[in-house]
Amino acid sequence: MIIKKIYSFIKNETVLSIAAILAVISSFFVKPDIDYLGYIDFRTLALLFCLMAVMAGLQKTGVFNVLAQCLLKRVHGIKGLTFILVMLCFFFSMLITNDVALITFVPFTFTVLNIVDKSVKDKLIIPVVVMQTIAANLGSMLTPIGNPQNLYLQGISGLGVGEFIALMLPYAAISFVMLSIWIFIRRDKGGIKISFTENVHIGDKKRIIVYLVAFIVCLLTVARVLDYKLTLLIVIALISAADYKIFAKVDYTLLLTFIAFFVFIGNMGRIPVFEEYLKSVIDGRECITGVLSSQLISNVPAALLLSGFTDKFKELIIGVNLGGLGTLIASMASLISFKLLGRENKSLRGKYLIYFTVSNIFFLAVLLAAYYVF
Repeated sequence: MIIKKIYSFIKNETVLSIAAILAVISSFFVKPDIDYLGYIDFRTLALLFCLMAVMAGLQKTGVFNVLAQCLLKRVHGIKGLTFILVMLCFFFSMLITNDVALITFVPFTFTVLNIVDKSVKDKLIIPVVVMQTIAANLGSMLTPIGNPQNLYLQGISGLGVGEFIALMLPYAAISFVMLSIWIFIRRDKGGIKISFTENVHIGDKKRIIVYLVAFIVCLLTVARVLDYKLTLLIVIALISAADYKIFAKVDYTLLLTFIAFFVFIGNMGRIPVFEEYLKSVIDGRECITGVLSSQLISNVPAALLLSGFTDKFKELIIGVNLGGLGTLIASMASLISFKLLGRENKSLRGKYLIYFTVSNIFFLAVLLAAYYVF
């Protein structure tokens, strides 16, 4: 029974399990001491916790689905429908993270496709969900709050919010153009009218105001206007007053994964031979190393691991963000779409993987080419 539970936990939380094992192994080489506390980036952890709680609260109010319904009611063609469903993920991921964007808009996409002709649904479901996933991963790379690795790397690199956005803007702009071209060269013709049998309503407008205030506080902390300790207290107080149950929706396994990787990286940095070797491998190859590492362990762990052995953070930021494209595990957000599609129709998973892989490799190749041209 216990073995089954352990196996189930490792299967469901593979990244956390690997990070914990690495941290434990590294502790045999560097015995635990007071310096371990210095490994941990408490600012990143606090901001991640606050942002996850705020986004969970906003999502619960239904505000994102209301906005999506308002936009889709104005749609009169299949291309317009595809454009809105994909771009919702692209632009919202910049503010609500790629994970939340996909958790919100992929199920919403299934709802929309279930009320149009079956032939339209069968034709669109795989390409649209694949492009929503790519759009969420590419849109989220523009801002420090778009995904966890950006929040962490922006903090340790010392880049201002404007500097970070300026760094990633060319790649986000190219991504938008590529997504738009993909949508408009598809042979999707014909009119369509979306009418919802049941309109989604915002639950409690007062709570939305509270969550938005908390979100602004988080943004001020990302911009280094407020201290993260004050922000943590404010956000906890605001969300406790609005709906304390929201704290149960925070992804604590992600926070634990960060802590485990901090311990592992910190310990490896205190082993001279290992540190020098990794530095020699990464030095001058930060971008491509970030891309390749992400394909194997996903871009968040790759960012955490590689950041401890280089000071060329701009190249690393670009690498791990572009590295979110490629394999299904290159970005953990991509697994969300795959699981949601499987729940909707298990028989589509094989075709989805093929379409996903080919599309991701194409987008990654173009953006990598742009990096080397720039």
